[in-house]
Amino acid sequence: MEDNKCKICRRVGVKLFLKGEKCFSPKCPLVKKAYPPGQKRKRRRRALSEYGKELVEKQKLKNWYNLTERQFRKYVKETLSGRGKVEDTATLLIQTLERRLDNVVFRLGFAPSRSSARQLVSHRHIQVNDKTLNIASFSVKKGDVVKVKESSLSKKMFQVIKTTIKKYTPPTWLSLDSEKLEGKVIAEPNFEEAAPPAEISSIFEFYSR
Repeated sequence: MEDNKCKICRRVGVKLFLKGEKCFSPKCPLVKKAYPPGQKRKRRRRALSEYGKELVEKQKLKNWYNLTERQFRKYVKETLSGRGKVEDTATLLIQTLERRLDNVVFRLGFAPSRSSARQLVSHRHIQVNDKTLNIASFSVKKGDVVKVKESSLSKKMFQVIKTTIKKYTPPTWLSLDSEKLEGKVIAEPNFEEAAPPAEISSIFEFYSR
């Protein structure tokens, strides 16, 4: 049976990389079935209304960061309320989402997907500045050190990660010690590196209705 996360990608027509390594393999359902679930292969996608387009863009980014509707709306509304104070509102939203602890754990290569990263945080395997945290939404800042807790390093999953992470290069705003499974926030998240799969202006329009 097809995974619900895979159906999300098929529904919006874009790979959101919700299943880790599977998304890079020929087994990815979007490769085999590049059409929405419930439709036959030969049917064309119906033309969307402006509202429909905005809804799709919202769904892309919300699922990309593995957020609930309530969480995502809160981030967007807070960003919109700050309009006029910053020049690039879209960058501000992405920087805020990128600084989430679960996303940082994913970006450091400690987990194959953001949902897996959230589990690591909730199961108390992750520390920030030597303090164990289980809040996935915790917002890191420049200078923070994020690492796998020492008592968790002996677990098989982290031993596997140690061997696979050696060739991994994190975003430039993060530094990584692959041997210690430890990273540091050294700059602000970069919009271009984040490469969000959605049109941010359409998302703002959706929530401004």
